[in-house]
Amino acid sequence: MSSLVYDGTAMLGRQLRRARNNPGLLILTQTMPVTMLLFFGYVFGSALAMPGEEYRSFLVPGLLVATAANGIMTGMFQAAQDVHRGVTDRFRALPVSRAAVPLGQAVADAVVTAAGTVPLLLVGLAVGWRIEGSVPEALGALGLLLLFRFATTWTGIFLGLLTRNEEAAGQLGGATFLLPLLSNAYIPADGLPGWLRTAAEWNPVSAVATALRELFGNAPVPEGAAWPVAHPVAGSLAWCAVLLAVSMPLAARRYARGER
Repeated sequence: MSSLVYDGTAMLGRQLRRARNNPGLLILTQTMPVTMLLFFGYVFGSALAMPGEEYRSFLVPGLLVATAANGIMTGMFQAAQDVHRGVTDRFRALPVSRAAVPLGQAVADAVVTAAGTVPLLLVGLAVGWRIEGSVPEALGALGLLLLFRFATTWTGIFLGLLTRNEEAAGQLGGATFLLPLLSNAYIPADGLPGWLRTAAEWNPVSAVATALRELFGNAPVPEGAAWPVAHPVAGSLAWCAVLLAVSMPLAARRYARGER
């Protein structure tokens, strides 16, 4: 256990230096959600039944979760890039814990995500979004958001180790943009057709977005929703637990074996 912590800390430092040496990617990942907030909030908001400011309050938690869901894409690309360029093989040759490398990547991604949420929150406050709940509830919302990002990053790491090619991982990772679109991140799901509403409400993004809206005090829980959305905090924790229980051991095992 001590070896995992020590080696994981070393890998965390390596991933943070990697992020620091790629400022273009950091700027893109931090400015894209802000751009989407301004676009969706002022363009789509006028086309929905919600008034503009009310829709922006609805949208900010959804964008936070949509950004967290991109952990699949970033985790997949970075893991596949390391495999494709031979970095993973060099790490396997070192006397380090096999689980430390993906763990360091996942923790570093959560740290970068925590820093990246600050600009989006500030712009959200500037356009009318407010935290209507208590401080502990707001902190709980941010903690849940980072937990979801951590879980999706582990899912991406496993998929990246499977693809083993950064180009293929980049193309496949682009498909993750469909997850927020098929959810209540941008629009309420209760206006969707029956089968589409069911699919959206069983999307993990919908549960976490609803949980954040509830904890921030921005919107009530929809009536008649599927269980993960009707009980959003419990549903979000359940989705995170499932993602971590499946992806963490599979990713660590795949990394350790180095299967081709």
